[in-house]
Amino acid sequence: MKHLLEVRVQVACLVALFSLQLAAGLLDGAWIKGTTDKCPLSYKAGEEIAFTLEPMGVEGEIPDGEYFLAWKRSDDFGGSESGEVPFSARPFVYRTKLDKPGFVRLEAYVVDKDRKRVAKKFTGDASTPEGKKAMNKFEKSPKSIFFDGGAGVDVDSLALSEESEPKDFDEFWARQFARLDKVPIRDERIEIACANPKARLFAVRIDCAGLRPVTGYLSVPKAVDEGATFPCRLETHGYSGDSCRHDAPKWARDNEIVLNINAHGLKLVEFGATEADTKALRWETRSNGKTYAFDPEQNKDPEVAYFNGMVLRVKRALQYLKTIKGWNGKDLIASGGSQGGLQTIWAAACGEGVTRAESSITWCCDMVMNNARLDKQASSCGWYIRWVPGVAYYDAAVWAKRIPESCFTNIPRAGLGDYTCPPMGLAKLWNNIPGGNKSIKWVQGSQHGYVPPEYEGRDFVIASP
Repeated sequence: MKHLLEVRVQVACLVALFSLQLAAGLLDGAWIKGTTDKCPLSYKAGEEIAFTLEPMGVEGEIPDGEYFLAWKRSDDFGGSESGEVPFSARPFVYRTKLDKPGFVRLEAYVVDKDRKRVAKKFTGDASTPEGKKAMNKFEKSPKSIFFDGGAGVDVDSLALSEESEPKDFDEFWARQFARLDKVPIRDERIEIACANPKARLFAVRIDCAGLRPVTGYLSVPKAVDEGATFPCRLETHGYSGDSCRHDAPKWARDNEIVLNINAHGLKLVEFGATEADTKALRWETRSNGKTYAFDPEQNKDPEVAYFNGMVLRVKRALQYLKTIKGWNGKDLIASGGSQGGLQTIWAAACGEGVTRAESSITWCCDMVMNNARLDKQASSCGWYIRWVPGVAYYDAAVWAKRIPESCFTNIPRAGLGDYTCPPMGLAKLWNNIPGGNKSIKWVQGSQHGYVPPEYEGRDFVIASP
């Protein structure tokens, strides 16, 4: 009898283990496709919004009662509700509404019977170069099975509050730019190795107003030596935290002149930087124990806010590009994402004649609302600079009003699930860009660092007019 009981226990354990392995295998390629019943940017106040969440990439039948879809609905004004449904092959339809202009967010995660989020595992063969590449890509991607997206209500009517824009905004920046005018445009260049035989690559240091110079890497097509001319492009960086690094690129384009700058004006290794310099800069960029730009005490005075020097370096970088031999004299481009997207908007609006701005997942739009969102805890993400009036001088949505219509402004990605750069702020940025020379691509299910696989109903491009 004892032996029979042991056998039954072993069989039960094997069945349970097999079920877990089977389920794990079933879900390791899974993701959730989310759509709305019409364009998610076209809803009106009080109109029903219907989300449909559909499991994708499931290799077989999902066992009954093993998994659940835990969902949460929130909005820009603190509204919130949550629940769960069984996770199965059947789509989950969720209906909601919003009574005033803003965005609704819907998050949904697959959880197990213990209500722990299911984590996918890599099940491929990493012994080949292709397999190793696939594994590396997998390791860099989210392991949860989820949807994070939303829909907007009366988005064309969204506008900044009165306190968002300082009354002396233009006078303040005229004073800051006057500081820059007193510093001649002088550079130092050191040529470095470039893998593209058709281009030259340089480490550069450019004099600038403020505490630090502009530093980065400049690439110039060799055809310039034969009299050819090219567009100039300024590339800017995302938030780097305490890394304070800028590694030299190995490749350079041969169809553009490109200046890639870091956010800090840090000393480059080509100019003798050591690890000690990097460590010192990490301390220098911090304020009251906070990483750069996040200290409200420092930000109270816009002239000493960390972003002040960053704006001046962006403007000086553009001025410098226009002096480069080989510029065609007409095409001046700025591009970047996140913090780089913020700098791109500054570049477009700072008066240096940028003709094209490519600002993806733009950070720091409508910082007043971001602060309110933090206080209400309406979002589960939220990586926002605390509001004090001084930060208003750096708000991308305020700067957007100063972009000339001669500049084509493109927002290549605005995530409807991105609450590092929330949709409401991006909508206000879009609404504030003057004229019709602009384009934005809203991506359903996209967080700040995640874009779901392509599907019908994911992307919505809006061009004006």
